[in-house]
Amino acid sequence: MRLSQMLFVTLREDPAEAEIPSHKLLLRAGYIRRIGSGIYAYLPLMWRVLQKVSQIVREEMNATGAQECLLPQIQPADLWRESGRWDTYTKAEGIMFALTDRQDRELGLGPTHEEVITAVAREMIRSYRQLPTHLYQIQTKFRDEIRPRFGLMRGREFIMKDGYSFHTDEESLKKTYQDMHHAYSNMLSRCGLAFRPVEADSGAIGGSGSQEFMILADAGEDEVLYTEDGKYSANVEKAVSLTTEAEPSPFNTYEKRQTPNTQTIENLCKFLKCSATQIVKNVLYQAVYDNGMTVLVLVNIRGDQDVNEVKLQNELVRLADQYSAKTLLALTVPDAATQQKWASKSLPLGYIAPDLPDDYINPAKDVAPRFLRLVDPTAVNLTNFVTGGGESGYHVVGANWGKQFQLPKLVVDVRKALPGDRAIHDAKQKLQSARGIEVGHIFQLGTKYSKAMGATYTSEQGEELPFYMGCYGVGVSRLAQAAVEQSYDKDGIIWPVAIAPYQAIISVPNVSDSEQMAAAEKLYSELNQAGVETLLDDRNERAGVKFKDADLIGIPYRIVTGRSLKAGKVEVVERATHQSQEISLEEVAPTLKQWIEAAKLLPEH
Repeated sequence: MRLSQMLFVTLREDPAEAEIPSHKLLLRAGYIRRIGSGIYAYLPLMWRVLQKVSQIVREEMNATGAQECLLPQIQPADLWRESGRWDTYTKAEGIMFALTDRQDRELGLGPTHEEVITAVAREMIRSYRQLPTHLYQIQTKFRDEIRPRFGLMRGREFIMKDGYSFHTDEESLKKTYQDMHHAYSNMLSRCGLAFRPVEADSGAIGGSGSQEFMILADAGEDEVLYTEDGKYSANVEKAVSLTTEAEPSPFNTYEKRQTPNTQTIENLCKFLKCSATQIVKNVLYQAVYDNGMTVLVLVNIRGDQDVNEVKLQNELVRLADQYSAKTLLALTVPDAATQQKWASKSLPLGYIAPDLPDDYINPAKDVAPRFLRLVDPTAVNLTNFVTGGGESGYHVVGANWGKQFQLPKLVVDVRKALPGDRAIHDAKQKLQSARGIEVGHIFQLGTKYSKAMGATYTSEQGEELPFYMGCYGVGVSRLAQAAVEQSYDKDGIIWPVAIAPYQAIISVPNVSDSEQMAAAEKLYSELNQAGVETLLDDRNERAGVKFKDADLIGIPYRIVTGRSLKAGKVEVVERATHQSQEISLEEVAPTLKQWIEAAKLLPEH
């Protein structure tokens, strides 16, 4: 491609709306153009990157025996009501674009396709002989993000590969799940990216087990906790660990003490001269289920620990049927205004005791009459501990479960694992932290959707049984931007060779020089014939402008037809290192072809 003929505009200044380096660089380098909030046009250079990523994804999926298809983006609400997710996606999470057609039928723009593919399977897969079956698509998805940001990282329209597998049993599902782990690792390695697979929370998709594939980058939205021995890694939402040992309590007798201005753990520790590991912290939450029922939740946890709200949400979803509900709409820490809707009297915030009386809740048909009481394991074995006194300005010391306070029946891990915690598999290993960008997620769904939607097959014994299902997603457009976030410098983007829009760019310092242009044209023809995708910068611009643009757009190799032509050579500059060398005209095509093939083989993780 000749740059003079391409829709190609670069910017010298960072766009005001861009927040992270990759977003700034993709806008500045003319890869994408913002059309609206969270909506971007993929310009010619970007489209080539996306096609390359898609092709790598497609090849790895096809290698596993998966079959490519294309599913509708507009989906009937009735399908989502069958699975029980319509309210979750349109009200609780609110991320689905919902609309009504001219016949008043409710529809949604697909953020994901579990319901559609399950409907296809229940109509077309009748016998165990047709299983396992694995279908995938590469398709545009839509999500009504509350705050779209970071360009293609969190947009309202994006390109995604999503696949779905159907099985007779869990053993078959786990085999495909492992195949997908291998395929996803291959995809990211082939794209030239440093990544880490981590244990993950299944979220609104659901299922028994899931794993995320994280591109390691400082600007990542996710925190990953891992051990140096490589035997454990998990998203912080899912991570588990051993805490540090609690210090012995200095309080031997039970006593209620006046503790003014000690609403925070830090102030309380200073006032009582004690460790936060000796405190039972009591955190109040308000949960609202999809049937409108409000439940007040009291969590007891060790004072130096924080509640992981994702773990807490998952537990509350598991308990939904106790409140005649299916799922959770909202989980918040109730502020003063919210408390007025259900509290019979003012709560002693900052001084709440583990036995907060149920009579704080006003009788109402849409409010559970009793607190749901949960205790985290970190608080279970504490003795002679400090906790709230149930009265503003007061705490108790020397308290014990089974004496002053009844231990809640529900003991649930709801704590947030922290860097420095000891690993469960080896207490000598400490959890370390890294930032990551989630670009892939694989799930073992089990029978969640097949049971809800009546999707069954006939077994060898003639029984009608629900499918076991798996779900596997890769954010194609997100992966492309994540590659930039992982690899750039002060001059611009540094694309991995495998997904760069072009592999080489020929920069002609002076297009009026016939010798320079002749050499450039000859190389342009030879490189493309050799299979090296090459740009020819034949614009009538100064050499400095061309070199800056080449660095900005991140093409792996720059060829300069300059002064060294007199010796029958050209300068070749490697973008990643800025190292240059002079190569004879005859050797440019075979040398670059060799370098490119070698670069594609290098493992990056």
